[in-house]
Amino acid sequence: MAKKLKLTVKKGKKVKKSLIIRKRKIKPDPFLHAGYAEVDFKDLNNLKRYLTDRGKIVPRRSSGLTAVRQRQVAKAIKRARLIGLIPFQVD
Repeated sequence: MAKKLKLTVKKGKKVKKSLIIRKRKIKPDPFLHAGYAEVDFKDLNNLKRYLTDRGKIVPRRSSGLTAVRQRQVAKAIKRARLIGLIPFQVD
């Protein structure tokens, strides 16, 4: 996955990590595949997939959501927490 640049390096010198180019694997958006038009705060089964076991919202890089969908999911989770459908903190 990591593509290294060909560099001429003297013996004993290390290549900087900033010179290693990593290609990120693009994950498909789960909401597009399931056919959902909007993220609903009452749909707890979908929202719980984007919460960690401690109750934190999963970041976009690991959830595979687009930026727009990540904002919608975060807003829906926060609304569900305020109503009391999802706990703020899991013990």
